[in-house]
Amino acid sequence: MRWALVKVCLAVTAMVVVAFAVPLGLVVQEMASDRAFSNAERQAATIGPTLSITTDPVQLQKAVESTQMGAARRMAVHVPAIGDSAPVEIGRGRAGEHAVAETRRIGRATTASVTGGGSALLQPTALGSGDIAVVEIFVPESEVSNGVATAWVVLAGVGLALIVGSVGVADRLGARLVRPAERLADAAHQLGEGRLGARVPEDGPKELRSAAVAFNAMADQVVELLANERELAADLSHRLRTPLTVLRLNTASLGDGPAAEQTRAAVEQLEREVDTIIRTAREQRPATGLVAGAGAGCDASEVIRDRMDFWSALAEDEGREVRLAGVDRTVRIPVARPELAAALDAMLGNVFRHTPEGTPFSVDVHDAGDAVIVLVSDAGPGIADPEAALRRGNDGGRDGSTGLGLDIVRRVAESTGGDVRLGRSVLGGTEVRVWIGLDGRTLGGPGGGRAGRGRRGNRRNRGRA
Repeated sequence: MRWALVKVCLAVTAMVVVAFAVPLGLVVQEMASDRAFSNAERQAATIGPTLSITTDPVQLQKAVESTQMGAARRMAVHVPAIGDSAPVEIGRGRAGEHAVAETRRIGRATTASVTGGGSALLQPTALGSGDIAVVEIFVPESEVSNGVATAWVVLAGVGLALIVGSVGVADRLGARLVRPAERLADAAHQLGEGRLGARVPEDGPKELRSAAVAFNAMADQVVELLANERELAADLSHRLRTPLTVLRLNTASLGDGPAAEQTRAAVEQLEREVDTIIRTAREQRPATGLVAGAGAGCDASEVIRDRMDFWSALAEDEGREVRLAGVDRTVRIPVARPELAAALDAMLGNVFRHTPEGTPFSVDVHDAGDAVIVLVSDAGPGIADPEAALRRGNDGGRDGSTGLGLDIVRRVAESTGGDVRLGRSVLGGTEVRVWIGLDGRTLGGPGGGRAGRGRRGNRRNRGRA
C-alpha cells in the first residue's frame, strides 16, 4: 500500500508539472520572441523622421550609422525609385527582394527568415513623395531565444523538486498509514498464536485508531472469556469437594476389607483428580464479578439453614457440636443462591477438612444495616499466618488443599463491595468473617469505610483450601 501510494502521487505530480510547466515554457519563449521583435520595431522607427525629410543616400547613410542597429550592421533601408532616380539601398540587406516588395505592397510590418539563421523585421515607412520605403532590422536567433533555455531549466528544476517532494511526502504519509496496519496485523497473528497479551497502540489515522480500539477490546474480551471459563471450571471442580468430603467421611465407617479399601482408594484418587483440575484451571485467571442482577439475590438465612441441615448430619457423625445464630429472620443479600451456597460449603468444608473430629464450630449471621456479616468459627488449631492463607493459590502445603476455597468466598463478598478477613475466633480457633454489601454500598466494617469493588484491582488475590 505504501509503494502504491507513492506511485499514485508520482503520477499525479508528474501530470500536474507537465500540464503547467510546458505551457509556461512556451509562454516564456513567445514572450522572448515578442520582446526581440518589439525592440526591432523601435529601432526601425528611429530612422523614420529622416526618411520623411530626405532620401539622399549620403544623408541616409549617416543617419543609419548613427543608430544602434546601424552601427551593429543590423539595419538596412530599401528606398524605391522616385521619378528618374534609381532605387537606393543603405546597409546590408538580408531579406530577399520578394519579401521587401511584399511588405511595400501590403503596407504593414512583416518578418522574413534569413538564410544562415535569424529573422528580419521589415517595417514600411512613408516618404515625403508618397512612396514607401522599407526599413529592415536583422534579429539574430540568439536574441529571439534569449532567456528561454534558462527558463526551461528553472521550470524543469522546479518540476523535479515538486516530484521529489511529493514522493517524499507520499512515502511519509504511506508509512504513517502502513505502520499502524502492520502493527494491527502483527498483533492479530500474535493473538492467533495464543499470546493473549498482544495489544495495538491506538494511534495513526482515525480509521486505524478505531480498528486498534476494536482489536484491543476484542482481545480483552477473549482474555476475559477464557479467564471466566477457567474460573468456572475451577469453581465447579471445587464444588465437587463437598460431596467428596462426605464420601471420604463415610468411607471411614466401612471398616476393613478389600471393598472398603478399594472405595477409600477410589475416593482419594477422585480427590486428587479434582485437585489437579482446580490447579490447572485457575492458572492466570483473574477475579470476576459475581454481582447478581436486580432482584436476583437470595435470603441468606434460608440458604444457611438449608446448608447447615446437610453439614449438621456430618457433624453429628464426627461428634462435632454445632451452633447456629441469626438465621431466624429474613436477610436479603444481592448474591445468587448457588454462589452463597458454594461459599458456605467452601468455609464449612475447610472446618471438616482441617480440624480434628469432635471440634465444635458455629455459624452466625448479623445484619449491620449497610452489610450482612457471616461468621464461621471453629475451635480448631487456627491458622498460623492468616494473611498468607488469604492470598490466592496459597494452600499452606496441606494435602488435599488447592488454595481456592476462600478465594470463592472472597469473590462472592467483593462482588457486592464486601470483604473477607481471617482471625482468632471466640472458640479459640479460626474465624472467617465475610462482609456482604447491600446494593453495592460502601461498607463501614473494620478497617473503615471501604468499597470492596474499588479495591479489587489493588488487593492481592486471595484463597484458602
